Amino acid sequence: MRPKLLLVLTLMFSGICFSQEFQITGRVIDATTKEPMEASTVYAESIKDSTMVSYTISDQKGIFVLDLKSSDKAVNLFITYNGYQPVKKIIQLDKQHIALGEIPLNLLAEELEGVSVVGERVPITVKKDTLEFNADSFKTRPDANVEDVLKKLPGVEIDTDGKITVNGKEVNKVLVNGQVFFSSDPKVATKSLPKEIIDKIQISDSKTKTQEFTGDDGDGETKTINLTIKKDKNKGYLGRLAAGYGTDERYQVNGLLNYFNDKERVSFIASSNNINNAGFSFDEIYDMVGNTRGGYSFANDNGLINNYGRGITTSSTVGASYANAEKDAYELSANYFFAYSDSYNDQKTARENILPEGSFFTNSESRFEGSTNSNRGAASLEFDIDETLRISIEPILNVNRTNSLDTSETTSTNNEGELTNANTKQTIDDGLQRSFTNRIDVYKKLDTVGKFFRLSFSNYNFKNDAETNFQSNREIFGDDPSEESVNQMTFTDNKTDTYEFEAAYRQPLGNKFFLDFEYQLNNNNYENESSVYDFNEATADYDSFNDVLSTDYKFNEIQQQPSFGIRRDGEKWRWRVNGEYVFTSLENQDYLQEGSFTKDYKNLMFNASSSYKFSQNKRLRVNYRSNLRVPSVGQLQPVPNINNPLNIIQGNPDLNLATTHSLNLNYNNYNFREHTGLFVYGGGEIEDDKVVSVTTTDENLLRTTTFTNISGNYNAYLGFGYSKQIKKDSTFNAKINFHPNLNYNNDVSFNNGTKLISKRFSVTPRISTTLNFREMFEIEPGYSITFNNTQYNTNAFEDVKFVSHRASLRTTTYWPENIVWGNDISYTYNGNVSSDFDKDVLFWNMSLGVQLLKKKATVKVLAYDLLNQNNNTSRSTGADYIQDYQSTVLTQYFMLSFSFKFDKFGGKKPQDNRRFYRM
Repeated sequence: MRPKLLLVLTLMFSGICFSQEFQITGRVIDATTKEPMEASTVYAESIKDSTMVSYTISDQKGIFVLDLKSSDKAVNLFITYNGYQPVKKIIQLDKQHIALGEIPLNLLAEELEGVSVVGERVPITVKKDTLEFNADSFKTRPDANVEDVLKKLPGVEIDTDGKITVNGKEVNKVLVNGQVFFSSDPKVATKSLPKEIIDKIQISDSKTKTQEFTGDDGDGETKTINLTIKKDKNKGYLGRLAAGYGTDERYQVNGLLNYFNDKERVSFIASSNNINNAGFSFDEIYDMVGNTRGGYSFANDNGLINNYGRGITTSSTVGASYANAEKDAYELSANYFFAYSDSYNDQKTARENILPEGSFFTNSESRFEGSTNSNRGAASLEFDIDETLRISIEPILNVNRTNSLDTSETTSTNNEGELTNANTKQTIDDGLQRSFTNRIDVYKKLDTVGKFFRLSFSNYNFKNDAETNFQSNREIFGDDPSEESVNQMTFTDNKTDTYEFEAAYRQPLGNKFFLDFEYQLNNNNYENESSVYDFNEATADYDSFNDVLSTDYKFNEIQQQPSFGIRRDGEKWRWRVNGEYVFTSLENQDYLQEGSFTKDYKNLMFNASSSYKFSQNKRLRVNYRSNLRVPSVGQLQPVPNINNPLNIIQGNPDLNLATTHSLNLNYNNYNFREHTGLFVYGGGEIEDDKVVSVTTTDENLLRTTTFTNISGNYNAYLGFGYSKQIKKDSTFNAKINFHPNLNYNNDVSFNNGTKLISKRFSVTPRISTTLNFREMFEIEPGYSITFNNTQYNTNAFEDVKFVSHRASLRTTTYWPENIVWGNDISYTYNGNVSSDFDKDVLFWNMSLGVQLLKKKATVKVLAYDLLNQNNNTSRSTGADYIQDYQSTVLTQYFMLSFSFKFDKFGGKKPQDNRRFYRM
């Protein structure tokens, strides 16, 4: 056994030992103009099997430096640029530094077969503000999915929850052939689609529909990934099935079927589980793992899952999706989902409430049970009437039925630990919610380049019918004890109707300058009829109308925003400045209480942004934005809310609008030669007339809360990220990420007539690494530490300082062949959590899988929470409180699962003949 192991280790490390380092330099120029060609792609391939060895991008002067490590005696070198004839050279690796001098590229006169084949193998291409990667150029294990290849791309990071970032910017959309794949949640595509069917991976700034139509750049705040399907894989079907059953009756079943026919796609999806998992991941290693914190984090905004998101959830979902498109004619997609879920959650909370004269403590334990079923249908229809006119329609219809039971017991004690009051309550709710949303956009390009006109109309119509039984018993102890009981039925009929109209016009001024004119009209109508009936012991029925707690009002908010802006869209420097005058009118007609009021506001707002591109891979963005925040109906309505009898809440109709001023900057730079990425971000927000709570606490620790406006609230943040990729041929690959950040918050509130200010400061350095050896072994360690410091302006309470730690380790082995062994370990320590809660947890998931039937099937054994230590404990602080929290989470279970994938494709095969241009 020992000689065999020695042989394996020798073979594994031989690639590293005999590789040598080389450097190839040159300068790419236009053959006709002799101008340097920035962002030319230069890459080297192995002569024997065309495996990519290394790649780089030329700089602003056309200069490239290609560093590579290889044991070969020669490599094929390719120099490419979009729209130019590629150049191929055979480079003898007989010296460490090889200087090629100037390399001229000629314009393509026509599309040639050989050029097309070369284009299919270029590892990376820069097209304006889009980076295009060739999926086959990045080696992964044979059964990899899209997420696996994304991890290999420069500047791309994927955390354990599947969240994708590119140079620090979150990816909010993953498209397939330019169309939404089932939902806007990126994980649906990245975790379910196999890498083998993907041709190109295109990464660009996310754009609005207006920006797509006009060709404007995106704002750069988020990223979009578009996956193009290979021509020979774009006709046929792709399916995935998985099922698992384990201890404690834990189970999961899910399936996915996709039919592709060029631009046409039909998809079906289904799942059922009781492990807090949306069930649409087909990860061969870590699938069938539940959400450790309880609830869902998957596609809630798209209706796939619509539940309460608390504790442990059992759910079932089925859905279908259709998409089709014809260039310069139409693009459409539609989907329907039905989802059912029920959840339960036991929760414990310990809260220290800060008063100017001291503190008091509230402890509560609660139990929640809830269920919901939802039906959702949505469509996106886009028609190009001609090359200058486009119409877009996006309707969404939702119908949800919810039922819940919520019980709690709460006690309050003073600083000496004496029991002051106690409360038990129970809420039973049965509701039906229906909503319809639609948006219609009409875009029209006019004569001059850049001149266009847009009309938009959108509506949101929501109706909520609910019956709620509320029972409460409140006791006050001490010198003047008392007891109060409440037993009520509430019948709620709420309606919200929102309509928005927009008109926009752009006038070119020449020299890349434009004027923007826009007008917006928003009309929001809220109707609330809430009839409260007290229980009548004489009749044993809820027939005693409570006119104090009942409501019957109509609230109308009208906002008009004429705006004017100027912008410059240069190749390197883009900027815009915009001003708008906002007219806001609020009117409340109360038919039951004395709460009618009318208020009018006028505000002048400004927005500005600037973007400077130093090179294709280096950019700086600065944005300033001012916004208005209209108080909610609950903050304005002067009707008492007794959902928590220990804290009665009542609105204030005299509130002003809050104004926020935010400034943020972002700098991105990726060095393709060094394979290093750097992004720096920072910013802050100041809020004038912020709506804050004003709480008064009496001698029995009973609270009454209303609202007022106050200035002085602000926050700031700063951080940067650094990544480094190290590669030795196809033998060894490593990616290191270092991401520290700091946050500062200044929060102002009132308590017992005294202004309370809390200043919170936190610093969190994070480091993570991914090490991969020949796609046989991968290790992903990570660590972060957070230093927290909260200071108060009152001597009645001590400042809070604590440290939190989080460490993680994920290992995956694919050796011996057809055996997959995965470990996912995390350790969390919450400093300064009270002794009644668990401070730390060591969480370990392990899976061992065997691939069968030519790797189409996998049998896997999973151990969830192997050490049985999982918990959900956290601490939060505010201007007037410190709160510890713990709730229900999934605990240890073991599961046996089986997954199977089936594909059948047919279509145009890529041609094999090749033609290259040599110097």
